[in-house]
Amino acid sequence: MSVEMKNAVILHGSGETPESFWLPYVKKELEARGYSVSIPQLPDSEVDPDIKKCLPVALQETYTEDTVLIGHSAGCPLILTVLENINVRVKQAILVAGFSTFLPEDNGVNPILQESYDWARIADHVEDIIFINSDNDPWGCDDNQGRHMLDSLGKGKLIVMKGEGHMGSDRFNQPYKEFPFLLKLIG
Repeated sequence: MSVEMKNAVILHGSGETPESFWLPYVKKELEARGYSVSIPQLPDSEVDPDIKKCLPVALQETYTEDTVLIGHSAGCPLILTVLENINVRVKQAILVAGFSTFLPEDNGVNPILQESYDWARIADHVEDIIFINSDNDPWGCDDNQGRHMLDSLGKGKLIVMKGEGHMGSDRFNQPYKEFPFLLKLIG
């Protein structure tokens, strides 16, 4: 066991900031539990975030065996890429409304996605991974995306939320200011 402080890195999605939806709530609650929490502002998040610009920012964070990674929407494929590029096995990753393949509105282009993922390397760099997807995500980040990531990774848990949409979306009027269920999963 390391002697370093447990930390969490939260990666927001497209059109989001560190103050969006449930991110400040989760940060405050984790800090109350003794975590050091970082939510970096990712570049070009108001448009389509690009993995080439976001990855260097995300890799500046601290990753140890006590790290918990949390992502929302476009923050989730970024987490997958971070896990491919770090040389430590983090404690946990929780991907909320995540995806790893093109979404219906993408028309075959989404710059946050990689052409392919090294699923074995990702699996090696995370002890516990949880995918939380809804059965009615309006963006297409639904339970089918969660199942694809789980099957590709060959490990983890998929939690399908019933009727919870994107679990945070301005366009679809889903304010989602708190997320106590997510906090219960952090262990």
